[in-house]
Amino acid sequence: MAFSREIEAFAKEFAADISNNSAAIFAGAGMSKGAGYVDWAELLHDIAEELGLDVKLEHDLISVAQFHVNQLQNSAKLTRKIVEEFAEQAESTDTHEILARLPIGTYWTTNYDTLIEDSLREASKVADVKSDVEQLNTTRPKRDAVVYKMHGSVTHASKAILYKQQYEQYHRTHEPFVTALSGDLVSKTFLFIGFSFTDPNLDYVLSRLHTGAKRNHYCFMKREIESAGDDAETARYKIRKQELRIQDLKRFGIQTLLINKHEDIPKILRAIEARFLKKTVFIGGSAEEFGDWDRNDALNFIHSLSAQLVGNGYRVVSGFGWGVGSAVINGALETIYDNPEKFSEDQLLMRPFPQVASKGTELATLWKQYRQRMLSLAGVAIFVFGNKLDPNDKGKIVNANGMIAEFDIAMEKGAIPVPIGATGFAARDIWETVMAQPAKYYAEHDWLPPLVEKLGESELPPQELVRTLLTIVDRLNK
Repeated sequence: MAFSREIEAFAKEFAADISNNSAAIFAGAGMSKGAGYVDWAELLHDIAEELGLDVKLEHDLISVAQFHVNQLQNSAKLTRKIVEEFAEQAESTDTHEILARLPIGTYWTTNYDTLIEDSLREASKVADVKSDVEQLNTTRPKRDAVVYKMHGSVTHASKAILYKQQYEQYHRTHEPFVTALSGDLVSKTFLFIGFSFTDPNLDYVLSRLHTGAKRNHYCFMKREIESAGDDAETARYKIRKQELRIQDLKRFGIQTLLINKHEDIPKILRAIEARFLKKTVFIGGSAEEFGDWDRNDALNFIHSLSAQLVGNGYRVVSGFGWGVGSAVINGALETIYDNPEKFSEDQLLMRPFPQVASKGTELATLWKQYRQRMLSLAGVAIFVFGNKLDPNDKGKIVNANGMIAEFDIAMEKGAIPVPIGATGFAARDIWETVMAQPAKYYAEHDWLPPLVEKLGESELPPQELVRTLLTIVDRLNK
């Protein structure tokens, strides 16, 4: 899908923020509405009717909730509505699932439901949920993300922020939340999802968050267009009001990304995910022997490739393949330890394969699971050599079927295959496969087949192969 220039620029920047651990999400009701949960207007529909009001005509819904509390002199019914509407489990949306896969460590939300933390759990991540002031001074061990539910949670509905008086007193009753959010708004790049920006929730929050230092943040907003039944004046009015709202959000450092429909959001997030994953390169390989290559030349080639990938700012992930894994590790660590202030051990992700069955799971199944997890981390998959001893004839060398399995998984995960055909064996088979149908494997990168074809030239010097590989990875990340 082609995006506007502004959205393309945002996707590139936000992917970089994710890599730098400086990205955050602020989720509004619209993000949960796709899962079947109600928004504020739907939540207060019956309550407004009891007050003799029409929720469609009301813009200050927080005041409607306050009128209800004033009339009954308690908020018990509002609390019960929260439980009734949000206690039931719902299927997470594509947006939730994509975000949960990404290494985003900070979530803020005004929603009462548990979709964010549930999605993180489904992605095998540990969520540290903060829905009450008392929870802010504790830290959940081994957490992957903090979820700040600044208006409370359905799990503690009696403490939820629901009506105007609570919002007006929020800066006093929940000062630690305001302080934490103010700090995050300075140190992280926020993406606001699911806010209409006429949402009173956000108005009350932003009104407390004027800070001297401003950082660029982003929000999605559906573009106003002329609707059926609108006359020209009404259409112009809606568009003009949106323009003014967009301008007003800049007071808080929020840049607006206009979309044509809400279904565009997961598409944009997938593009961000793809950009982020391309910063991680999988090196798959195994070698009982090196064919036409001298052993030292082959290991130096892999060492140099790994070292220069890390030196160019990429992460390297590998399964410690036989005969290849040590060279991958040594190359990456050489670059990291030569300049530890610039490079990090986090740039090397090793996933050694289990060697024995575990908890009744067969070894072949464990290996498949390992490959799935490993390749889900990478957006580029390099394949080198790929041979092993024949398990039925120990004196015979055969192509590694594990590498073919990794290629299949890489395709399933959407990674871009870069086989080094010049190294022979299974890597050569994969190279021949992709070169036979380049349009299938490189549909979005028509510049790539000539470079991959070059990787099949056996007479090409190792250093030229490395240069070609770096050119490919660098260009994929532009």
